[in-house]
Amino acid sequence: MAATTPAPTPASAVRSVQVAAPGAAPELVEVPLRDPGPGAVRIAVEACGVCHSDLLIAAGMLPGTTFPVTPGHEIAGRIDALGDGVQGWKVGDRVAVGWFGGSCGRCDACRSGDAIHCALLQVPGAAYPGGYADSVIVPADALAAVPDELTAAEAAPLACAGVTVFNALRRAAARPGDTVAILGLGGLGHLGVQFAHAMGFRTVAIARGSEKEPLARELGADHYVDSTAGSVADALQALGGAKVVLATVTDADAMSATIDGLGRRGELVIVGVSPDRLAVSPLQLLNGDRRIYAHSSGAAVDTQDTLRFAAQTGVRAWIEELPLEQTGAAVAKMTNGRARFRMVVTTGR
Repeated sequence: MAATTPAPTPASAVRSVQVAAPGAAPELVEVPLRDPGPGAVRIAVEACGVCHSDLLIAAGMLPGTTFPVTPGHEIAGRIDALGDGVQGWKVGDRVAVGWFGGSCGRCDACRSGDAIHCALLQVPGAAYPGGYADSVIVPADALAAVPDELTAAEAAPLACAGVTVFNALRRAAARPGDTVAILGLGGLGHLGVQFAHAMGFRTVAIARGSEKEPLARELGADHYVDSTAGSVADALQALGGAKVVLATVTDADAMSATIDGLGRRGELVIVGVSPDRLAVSPLQLLNGDRRIYAHSSGAAVDTQDTLRFAAQTGVRAWIEELPLEQTGAAVAKMTNGRARFRMVVTTGR
């Protein structure tokens, strides 16, 4: 996006990055500053992470999306206005919002404590204007408190990428001391290795090429497997078999190649998105009672747990920051795979 920094806006207007139609380039515009309705809060955005899923929203692929859209669902900032009926939060509170942007509170999923699968789940950017902006209004049930130890730019990517891998690992079968392999060292994987190490797992990083081993070790990996150097499954079995393989890549073949590396009652947990089919036979799963399943993000309380754990243990996303007016450049760098490892746009607040 080619854009110049706009002149200071009046108090009644804020900047917002909009996509006018599916496939259109993001454009920085001014929109009216709105007040939150009942049960909602207004957040003065300080930082917003750039996620691959934003491309789905900008392409109109999520049901209910209407254009123009303002993407952005890795939001961090401060509450600057409360709607009627909001309790437990106050103006000035530091908060984050992720993929979970609100739920109905009434469906079976919500009543079972599984609100991320709410039948009426609201995703920022699709259900309402997202965080590529100076200001965003969100339902209060989407809020997670941000610890003082984290800056807004550090907190933002943890609200989606962070909670996805943290929640998947803590709900998996592995316990401290077990062998956990992280497939991929990208935006999700570099966080997965850090979280696995901090949780006390014997952490294995799997990626392409020997040149990535120093990075894996720096992130906390105890072992490194170069997937181009031989059988990934054999390498995992040489380590005794993995209790969990967390697949953060988008390559279904790479996921399939780890299945025979699972140990007894081992699990392949998928958080990377791929439309392709896995190659697996029933015999592979019956051998050791192995499991394959997917895990998607988490609700606001899970995001809050992620932020707290990261603050306590030193887990941090490796980020590159760009100002809001360069959102197009940030999106392009993420899309082209040149981010190391998460792009974050900031408002200068």
